[in-house]
Amino acid sequence: MEAMFKKIDLTVDWLREKVNESKSKGLVVGISGGIDSAVVAYLIKKAFPENSLGVILPIKSNPQDVEHANLLVNKCRIESMNINLTKTHELLFNEIKNTMSSDQLWNPTYQKISDANLRARLRMSTLYTIANNLGYMVVGTDNKAEVYTGYFTKYGDGGVDLLPIANLLKREVYEWAKVLGVPNEIINKAPSAGLWDGQTDELEMGTTYDYIDAYISGNEIPEKDRVIIDKLHISSEHKRSAIPTPPIF
Repeated sequence: MEAMFKKIDLTVDWLREKVNESKSKGLVVGISGGIDSAVVAYLIKKAFPENSLGVILPIKSNPQDVEHANLLVNKCRIESMNINLTKTHELLFNEIKNTMSSDQLWNPTYQKISDANLRARLRMSTLYTIANNLGYMVVGTDNKAEVYTGYFTKYGDGGVDLLPIANLLKREVYEWAKVLGVPNEIINKAPSAGLWDGQTDELEMGTTYDYIDAYISGNEIPEKDRVIIDKLHISSEHKRSAIPTPPIF
């Protein structure tokens, strides 16, 4: 337990260092109602008690997620705001879909993922608009399992300045959540990115966080899960790499 508290304190110190290095004034995070953003909210509140902000960004969201986000804000006592992006998303998504459909380019097979990723990217754009206006940095919520599998939207929730929990296995996120004081309602619910109705992380990935944690820790897991995780890691390499540029000819 002592080692965990030390890691939390070192992470808080690291956040302060990064803000000071960038000559910024504070930190902002999108609060989804899930465990990862809850832990990050507590961390940035510890780092900058007067200059931290949590932003709730519902887009056709499950009411329970918004309820949990507000519960977290009240428990953490972080300054917050709520910006509903549902109409913005509908307007932009329908404009894109209708234009592409009129040109016979729209592919309905990829409608769900196109919709989901646009949600993530609208949230990113909103967070950066707020951060730019306040002189803050945008803090991401991806953990080690999500980084390894690429379970984040490129230029969406992956578009951030800092990733304070990127070295934590999912089980460690739960451990930190408990000692930081994250409400049990958030700790006990199934992880979900809130990308569509009924979506959960593990159903979408086809494996479990326990298996991902075990695999990247060097432990044996069922072959079918190893194959899934390897495929996710390889196909998402572009998300973890610098943007390719041609050689100098």
